[in-house]
Amino acid sequence: MSDAKAREFWDQRYGQAEYAFGEEPNGYLRARLQGLKPGRILFPAEGEGRNAVYAATLGWEVHAFDISAEGKAKADRLAMKRGVRIDYRVCSVDDLSFPPGHFDAVALVYAHFHRQVRRDRHRRLADLLKPGGHLILEAFSSEHLPYRTADERVGGPADAEMLYSKEEIEADFEKLRVVESVVTVIELNEGLYHVGTGSVVRFFAERPL
Repeated sequence: MSDAKAREFWDQRYGQAEYAFGEEPNGYLRARLQGLKPGRILFPAEGEGRNAVYAATLGWEVHAFDISAEGKAKADRLAMKRGVRIDYRVCSVDDLSFPPGHFDAVALVYAHFHRQVRRDRHRRLADLLKPGGHLILEAFSSEHLPYRTADERVGGPADAEMLYSKEEIEADFEKLRVVESVVTVIELNEGLYHVGTGSVVRFFAERPL
C-alpha cells in the first residue's frame, strides 16, 4: 500500500465518530509503564491517541505522530476530555527531527511497517532513546494470519509482509538489552477493530547505559 493509500485508509477509519480501537490504553503498554519513572515518551503511528493520552495522565511528557490528520483530531479531543496535553504531529518516521537520545521511552503499539522499511524505521526509533531508556512494543506476529482468517474482527494486517516475527524484532533492536521477547496468543477487546483471539509479539528492552 502506498503512503497516499495508507493515509486515505486511516483517515477514513479514524473519521468515524467512534474510536476505532477504543479510548482505553493497550494492556501491555499499561503494565509496562507502571514500572517506569515518567519522563519523555514517543508514540509512533499513534492513531487516535488512546495510549499517548493515558501516558500523559501518568505524568509523562508525551510526543506522538501518525500519518492521519483524522487520527490527530481524535487524539486532541481525547486529550482535552482527559484534561492533559500531548504534542501530536501529522508525519511519518522519515519526517522526524528529534535528536538522538531524546526520549526516555518509545512505545510501538500495533505500529506495523512493511518489511521493506521496517528495520530502518525501527533502528531510527531506537536511536532516539536515551541510555537507560526503554522500548515497549506489541504487534501482530507472523503467526497471526490464521487467527485473522478465522475471525476478521480481531484485525491486523492481511499482508504477511507487515507482520513481525520475534526474531525480526530482536534483530531490529539488537543494540538494546532485551528484558522480554515473546510470541503469545491473547484475547483482544480494543474498540471496534481488535476483538477476538490473535497472535502477538511482545517486546520490552532497554538501551544500555
